[in-house]
Amino acid sequence: MATRTATAAATTRPTYGLPFVITAASAGTIIEWYDFYLYATLTPFLAPIFFPSDNPTASALSAFAAYAAGFLVRPFGAVVFGALGDIIGRKYTFLVTISVMGIATVLVGVLPTYAQIGVIAPIILVLLRLAQGLALGGEYGG
Repeated sequence: MATRTATAAATTRPTYGLPFVITAASAGTIIEWYDFYLYATLTPFLAPIFFPSDNPTASALSAFAAYAAGFLVRPFGAVVFGALGDIIGRKYTFLVTISVMGIATVLVGVLPTYAQIGVIAPIILVLLRLAQGLALGGEYGG
């Protein structure tokens, strides 16, 4: 019986306390919302880079529309990842949303400009912002 107890004790997973879980979840959320804050703050600088136009107001509005795209798809992310969480589990779904958000954020950071690849740059930017919005919505709904 001593062997059985030792084996059971050796295979138990370490448990994390509530403060650790709250800190980890809060850190992830802060980083993700920081990305949205950073994009909104830098929109005057990003607008001519990704949405060049003779009219600076049109460039700024286009950049803010790309920013808004992330917010518009959040409810869909909650529905999609919420259903996925019901089917395959919340932990796995949370890891997927964190990964999607991280990958999309990195790709936005290394995205070539309009001058480098043309009209594809703003299209990719909007698609990445949509992916970020889906992931962020999925974290709350999933």
